[in-house]
Amino acid sequence: MHEIRKLPIDGTPLSPSSTLDHWRKEGAATPLEYEDGHQGLVVTRYELAKLILEDKRFSQKPIRMPLHHIDREESALGINIVDGELSTASDLDPGNLLFLDGEQHLKIRRAATSRFSVRSAKGYESDIKAAVSKQIENLIAQGSPVNLSEHYSEPISAAGHARVLGIPDFLFGDYERLFVGKSEENEKIEYLRKVLAFKKESPSDDLLSDLVKSELLEKEIEGLTLSLMVSGRDNVAYMISTGIVALLKHPEQLQALRDNPALIDGGVEELLRISAVFLTMFPRTAMEDVEVGGVKIARGQSVSVSAVAANYDERQYPDPYRFDLTRDAFGHLGFGNGLHGCLGQQVARIEIKEGIMQLLQAFPNLKLVHAEQDEPMSFYHPVAAYQVGEVIVGWE
Repeated sequence: MHEIRKLPIDGTPLSPSSTLDHWRKEGAATPLEYEDGHQGLVVTRYELAKLILEDKRFSQKPIRMPLHHIDREESALGINIVDGELSTASDLDPGNLLFLDGEQHLKIRRAATSRFSVRSAKGYESDIKAAVSKQIENLIAQGSPVNLSEHYSEPISAAGHARVLGIPDFLFGDYERLFVGKSEENEKIEYLRKVLAFKKESPSDDLLSDLVKSELLEKEIEGLTLSLMVSGRDNVAYMISTGIVALLKHPEQLQALRDNPALIDGGVEELLRISAVFLTMFPRTAMEDVEVGGVKIARGQSVSVSAVAANYDERQYPDPYRFDLTRDAFGHLGFGNGLHGCLGQQVARIEIKEGIMQLLQAFPNLKLVHAEQDEPMSFYHPVAAYQVGEVIVGWE
């Protein structure tokens, strides 16, 4: 039997902790000690990770945190930390996708699904391209060198999120201030209620208008709106900046992309594979005694899937530490998988693609000056998610 381990904190977005490789060689799942003292598991192999994420016998509750003694701020996801577990900060649970299982989860998810389909995502493409072009102009105005995360990636992710949700222009500044910057939970909730009230009076062709016209209860609408406003946007910003760091650190791959821009479609998948944001995703807890992929999990035991470790599993991706834009990386867990897979992943792909390609086209001599993420940083969320940090780039 393995000794109980604690989650390693010495990895970086493009250089995962070697501890994960050691654990993966030992077995598909490793005993993990959670912050509340719970003896759970962390999954590091790809096959078992997918099985766990697709299994309906696991619940989103309780949400236990795997990190120990990490300085952090209160989460922006509508949740608070209580004795090593997460609990909601409001009564919006009925619509908060992070906390839902079964039929309630399906009900809430279906209310938003159509706006995130492949077809719908293509409908946002022209607006996303325009938002990226605007930020290219902003970079030029800022001058070289510049913090790419602050002046490019974050604004693009915020504009894309606002477009999909349908946040009106006159309320966009407040969205950036509250959801990109730091704010209290009650401020976020007050803001989303203001936006929903406006949509009731002036509905348009967008997701939030769909929600206020739906049959969902008020708390369900508010909870779902909070989930949508806070989830995914920061991951898009992370991936644009980290994707650029990866390319600038691999000049042969960068040149291949410049020579053949069509590589970007599969290339985005490879970037998502090698730099997944979640060292571990929100844990799943067995609702009964189960055996999955030969691993026995007791009722009430929590399991954390490591997207980072699974994406570097050599059984699924041979020579996993080789960054290769021509690799078939589809099926990676950068967006999660299964029942709680990222709802907005199709839109995110467009934002990441445009953010990377327009930047490379606008600045043929783009150089990496400094990337804070080259050294281990504290996680931005106690579930164990990497921070992007400052990414300073320059050009001639």
